[in-house]
Amino acid sequence: MPKTSEHIRVLATSQRGALHKANNMPCQDYCCSKRYKNKLVGIVSDGAGSACYGQIGAKTICRTLCDLLIRSNHKTIRRDIKNAIETARQKLLFHRYNKSKSEADLCHFSATVVGFFYCNGRGIFFHIGDGAGIAFNSGDYDNILISEPENGTFSCETYFYTMPEWKECLRFKPFENINRIMLMSDGVTGFVFSDDFFKIQRKFFIPVVEYLEREKYKTYALRALNNTLNDARAQRLNADDKTILWAEV
Repeated sequence: MPKTSEHIRVLATSQRGALHKANNMPCQDYCCSKRYKNKLVGIVSDGAGSACYGQIGAKTICRTLCDLLIRSNHKTIRRDIKNAIETARQKLLFHRYNKSKSEADLCHFSATVVGFFYCNGRGIFFHIGDGAGIAFNSGDYDNILISEPENGTFSCETYFYTMPEWKECLRFKPFENINRIMLMSDGVTGFVFSDDFFKIQRKFFIPVVEYLEREKYKTYALRALNNTLNDARAQRLNADDKTILWAEV
């Protein structure tokens, strides 16, 4: 029998990176989730540091996808994801900061996106650019499905949903028979994965995940997760903004 929404638990946080703190810049990551009965949608977006309004692009895609995809189903989900991304782009097209109201100026809102739609034991990742998604079963760290980053030809180059060719960069990866899902921005991927994204860094990943599973008080779990992402060593290793969304389904 499918689990009900009472058995779905989500923890998510975005923390400003050391580089943005030093330059008095806002956090340009954003994340959100939405539940309805046996459905769950989770989204993480990383606004480009080079974009004037990357944080607005990140917030817009996350909220739009959560609002629209929670109405979807497995039969239409791929089409609905594409339509929802197009809706987010239209919002930015007419945003007050898009002075020209042209697609050419969507670059000022550039952001990546990685998310999932889950319903009744099955789900699908969708992904443009960097960041990552993971689906696995509790305690089974040898059989993890990964939605890995996709970057461009040059270092620090990735893909954004605001690009004209965004549809060519949109990737899907279905999953089923799992009970844990994680999303993260690229500020975290270096701690979680090996360089080739073929396997996890067990010394970081397992203690974090097992703590989140044990700690049933959301306030304590989020405090520990924030402390981990804001740790001085973590900030030295990667000064970018950091986001994690973890779901028990």
